[in-house]
Amino acid sequence: MTREQKNILSVRDMDRREIDKLLCSAAKFDRGDFTGHELDKKILAVLFFEPSTRTRMSFSAAMMRLGGKILNLGSVEATSITKGETLSDTIRVISGYADAIVLRHPKEGAARLASEVSSVPVINGGDGAGQHPSQTLLDLYTIRESMRLENIDIGLQGDLRYGRTVHSLAFALSKYNNIRIHTIAPDGLDFPNYLKEDLSETGVEIICHEKLEDILPELDVLYVTRLQRERFPDPVAFASYSANYRLTPELLQIAKPKMIVLHPLPRVGEIDPAVDSLPCAKYFEQAHNGIPIRMAMLNEVMSQ
Repeated sequence: MTREQKNILSVRDMDRREIDKLLCSAAKFDRGDFTGHELDKKILAVLFFEPSTRTRMSFSAAMMRLGGKILNLGSVEATSITKGETLSDTIRVISGYADAIVLRHPKEGAARLASEVSSVPVINGGDGAGQHPSQTLLDLYTIRESMRLENIDIGLQGDLRYGRTVHSLAFALSKYNNIRIHTIAPDGLDFPNYLKEDLSETGVEIICHEKLEDILPELDVLYVTRLQRERFPDPVAFASYSANYRLTPELLQIAKPKMIVLHPLPRVGEIDPAVDSLPCAKYFEQAHNGIPIRMAMLNEVMSQ
């Protein structure tokens, strides 16, 4: 975040103090400790250039709970973008209509570009395979509700090469003490080498595993992401990997009693629905935590 304009673009830009401040603010909102008028007369422009359910709706709900109003882009097909208008020009215009912008865009770096031309704060709602800071913050908040954010073993399973949620989360965790990250992914879908190198420079220990069973008994947190069918050369290979990386109640019998399971959603078969009723299943609670976290983010960038 900059002093001139409080953009929230990436957890890489934030230090632990800034992250903890937002987590504490979210806890306050979660307790109901707010008036509902914090952002009266403020307008949030919601610009989503790719599909979203949870992020779009929770930002909108968070803004309304704080007393503000929403200016929604609607479908991209109904905008001047179809006429060839650039993202920069779109942001310049819309920043004159609102007090802040939340942007989701398929191109990595789009939110940073938007912040350079916007006259109001920009929050990154996800950009390509890049950063997704609001998801990361709600992930951290959910973990913190169950345990201290120190000296924990966290397993990341699924598509770790292209998944922006796990990239952002790994960097956020690197700001805390004694975090060990265990990756469980098919060949070719583990963390990119550049990401491993960047994380290693922060002092985070990264251990790679072929099978979840090899590390599950040691984990405090298991973060599951979906395997993307389009990343596999043929349907047979995808079916094989999907079967091997499916989380079931039987498999969870070897986990620690207080281990928690997270997932950014949507899921497409990687977690058996029978897991939903187990105490370790925190992914729907995780999604609900998007409201207080995004309330904290909006209040941070718009309150004066």
